[in-house]
Amino acid sequence: MDLNQGAQTMRTSRIAILAGLGLLLATGAAVAREMKSYTPVTQERLLKAEPQDWLMTRGRYEGWSYSELTQINTSNVHKLRPVWSFSTGVNSGHEAPPLVNDGVMFVSTPNSQLIALDARTGDEFWRYRRELPEGFSALHNTNRGPALWGDKVYLATLDAYLVALDAKTGKVVWETQVGDWRIGQYMTIAPLVVNGKVMVGISGGEFGVRGYVAAYDAESGKEVWRTYTIPEPGQPGSETWRGDDWKRGGASVWMPGVYDPVTHVVLFGTGNASPWFGDQRPGDNLYTSSTIALDPDTGKLKGYFQYHWNDSWDWDEMNAPIVADYQYKGRKIHGLIKTARNGYLYWLELNKDGSISFVDAKPYVQQNVFKSIDPKTGRPEYYPDRVPGTGKRAEFCPSLWGGKDWPFDAWHPGLGRLYIPANDNHCGSLEGKIQEYVPGQWWTGVDIPDIGFHVVKGAKSFGEIQAWDIATGEKVWTELYPHSMNWGSILVTAGNLVFAGGTNDRAFRAYDARTGEQLWSFKANSGIIAPPSTYMIDGVQYVSVVAGWGVDPQFQQGLLSNLLGWDKSVPEGGVVWTFALAD
Repeated sequence: MDLNQGAQTMRTSRIAILAGLGLLLATGAAVAREMKSYTPVTQERLLKAEPQDWLMTRGRYEGWSYSELTQINTSNVHKLRPVWSFSTGVNSGHEAPPLVNDGVMFVSTPNSQLIALDARTGDEFWRYRRELPEGFSALHNTNRGPALWGDKVYLATLDAYLVALDAKTGKVVWETQVGDWRIGQYMTIAPLVVNGKVMVGISGGEFGVRGYVAAYDAESGKEVWRTYTIPEPGQPGSETWRGDDWKRGGASVWMPGVYDPVTHVVLFGTGNASPWFGDQRPGDNLYTSSTIALDPDTGKLKGYFQYHWNDSWDWDEMNAPIVADYQYKGRKIHGLIKTARNGYLYWLELNKDGSISFVDAKPYVQQNVFKSIDPKTGRPEYYPDRVPGTGKRAEFCPSLWGGKDWPFDAWHPGLGRLYIPANDNHCGSLEGKIQEYVPGQWWTGVDIPDIGFHVVKGAKSFGEIQAWDIATGEKVWTELYPHSMNWGSILVTAGNLVFAGGTNDRAFRAYDARTGEQLWSFKANSGIIAPPSTYMIDGVQYVSVVAGWGVDPQFQQGLLSNLLGWDKSVPEGGVVWTFALAD
């Protein structure tokens, strides 16, 4: 759920910074220039996860947020310096990583803007601005990134269109309507492209939508298939819904999926059930708060795993899990690793037929709702007094923002470690009421001012980065943030570095992936909530990240200011920062 709305337009500027000296060279209006060449993105290139490029939001199909580049490593990261920066001209929360293909960078911003830059210098090639319809509004104005395929770049827009742009010129090739913003459907997702099919899903779980994933032909924009995340009567799982509750049951799909080439399935996370209180829609409510596995050619449901049934806490499980071969307690598993918003870390097995089996789960933050978890199925049993309902207030930990919200975790295959951007020591409370359903209007069963939020008394930290050994199921190290929550996605590299922002002090940091020692930091113009990426051009490795505070981190910062006296104001302003070694 995202509670902060709107974005302001600000003057576009570009700042060039001399590497190693930090000397301001120029400030002025960005001037677009011609892109001379562009290398098409093929299925083969996406499958190889070429280390010199960053072709998708999480770096590769399996969602590792991992780079094989080693030029920047633990021995020299202290020499990292900004080499160029670029203002997007937009305020509010920037949540998209810079994608890079053969020297061309693509950055999306709030309000459905897309910019193409020279990844060497930050010079602008072109800019696409979406004209949103009169009267349009959305709960969340951000965008999680474009997708690349062939000679085109694809953007999911706030007003629920999928747009294909010519990657060299930025001109619209085609656009297709995916949903209807008038009934609360909108899009913030980064598309996923597999074998020429562009897959997207819609946001809007707080407006009583019925979620779905839809696939479109990359060349024509024609819809190929559409799979709803809530079954209609007669379909498998429909028995978990009462009457017509399924028609407005939520389970929106608002984060990018991943793809497993081994089993040939795409995996997407689904959001909360709607309205929020389970006693208003009895049943397990499949496939809310789940991971679903789909055939990318047909959209057929192959498997699923539901993390908690009859969700009453707004714990979206919107992120697709990491696909990885791992060992766990001596067993080799082709599986999924999922850091759930409900506060548990899950080990799952992805079977050859696309079905998903439970292996194990452990809490990674304080969680007081689950009484137990069935060791065979993974189904939790709840403490009844921790389940909010209609006319029944209940307190629960973690709060509705979860142990980890949407920011991405990262997997280091060489070390066998998972890195989690976690938040601990925060709790919430909810009490439901009956709200009349009006298409396109807030419909959760609770008003925003009545959402309870508090922190654990005596808590000495809130945001964290956790490193877990997946083979042993043990936490190896933890970095604690005493004065901030953590809203930063993580990038990990073969140079044994962990890069992350996410804190209210505007810092972008590098840690030793083995020990957790902080090795480098840089204070940006604004807080960083976008995922970092890294790439190489002409033998030089770069690390790039977009600063731009807003949306839920900003809202939560205000709540903690009221509780703890924190500074309520974190500067806004979208800026792409790009770094390289000083020498």
